[in-house]
Amino acid sequence: QVQLVESGGGLVQAGGSLRLSCAASGRTFSTYSMGWFRQEPGKEREFVATITYNGGSVDYADSAKGRFTISRDNAKNTVYLQMNSLKPEDTALYYCAASRWMSLQVSPERYDYWGQGTQVTVSS
Repeated sequence: QVQLVESGGGLVQAGGSLRLSCAASGRTFSTYSMGWFRQEPGKEREFVATITYNGGSVDYADSAKGRFTISRDNAKNTVYLQMNSLKPEDTALYYCAASRWMSLQVSPERYDYWGQGTQVTVSS
């Protein structure tokens, strides 16, 4: 069982930056691939970024490439999402998730544990 708690969301102006953190419980964090997803009201959950269990590989949605960076610190049981050059269309509830699959996973169905989310609002 893995429990995930996101933090770092907030209100920021367009062009600004935020760093999201996701703290995980349990001693098996380093065996999970991790992902960030986002969801707007009335829309499906959308893939943002993913990182393998050891941080060796990452992948991003096209909307995040060049602006967002996913990273992890297995010693701290934490995964991060650095978001730069934020746009109003980045406004959403951001979730982190853990997958038992050790490879990169972009589908929400491949994730086993989810946090409660942290709200990111980007004003124009």
